[in-house]
Amino acid sequence: MKTDQHTLLVKQLARQLGFEYCGIARAEPLNDDARRLEAWLSKGYHGSMQYMENHFELRVDPSKLVPGAKSVITLLKNYYPAEEQNTAGPKISKYAYGKDYHEVIRTQLKQFLQLLRDEVGEIQGRGFVDSAPVLERSWAQKSGLGWIGKNGNLINKQNGSFFFIATLITDLELNYDDPIAKDYCGSCRKCIDACPTNAIEESKVVNGSKCISYFTIELKELLIPDEMKGKFNNWMFGCDICQDVCPWNSFSKPHNETAFTPLNEVMNFSIKQWEELTEESFSQLFKSSPLKRSKLQGIKRNLKFIGG
Repeated sequence: MKTDQHTLLVKQLARQLGFEYCGIARAEPLNDDARRLEAWLSKGYHGSMQYMENHFELRVDPSKLVPGAKSVITLLKNYYPAEEQNTAGPKISKYAYGKDYHEVIRTQLKQFLQLLRDEVGEIQGRGFVDSAPVLERSWAQKSGLGWIGKNGNLINKQNGSFFFIATLITDLELNYDDPIAKDYCGSCRKCIDACPTNAIEESKVVNGSKCISYFTIELKELLIPDEMKGKFNNWMFGCDICQDVCPWNSFSKPHNETAFTPLNEVMNFSIKQWEELTEESFSQLFKSSPLKRSKLQGIKRNLKFIGG
């Protein structure tokens, strides 16, 4: 009976904190995912993202992150915006329109764990959002929240893929949701065909080292390889092409998270305004934005590349 009550409480807290979906899976080693990740890394598809090689055992075994782990709670938070950017400016990925989701969701996960402890008692748990060694999409699929699309994104049948995925690993025993066994992409290959850098391969494998998001955010070198010239379609930070063409995203609905309210500068800056930014104004305007990850130097490098 307690397990039922605790499970109901978890689902209620998820809604209370503004998460659209909540799924729960049994905490166990992800052996199949471990093999896939190993193969992906061995091909060098992570490019210069060396951190992807670190803490391999932590990524595939939740008990290494939370001793005695019994449940993995996966939460989805919608970030699909109600408005689009001014098309005259350089393109920025939708996830970066507002405040940095890491900070927003990390705070909400801390609240989640505290509220859970207030009701249940002392439990062990840790929350993760993207920046830790957790295979979020695998856990989301195992907990019934969607399937992995050909573009590597988790796709939810009701609302598409414009979601942030957060994970809460705990030693609390809960009821587990059934995984989604079916792949609803079928024969569709719109994302594969639309990718201008051919980063999306068959069998749901994405070569991260060829992705526009990788070049505009993760790559720290001063120069972007010449062979990518003319392929960025005006994307300055990130890329949404494979999500924008996905038929399932016709079901996307605007989010209700005030922290993700778009910054006016992100939506309306012209290329000239971006180019004229100083370090001081960039730091001030984008101190809470994901764009700070590229730093002004990276933004100007990207601008030069897409405009050259």
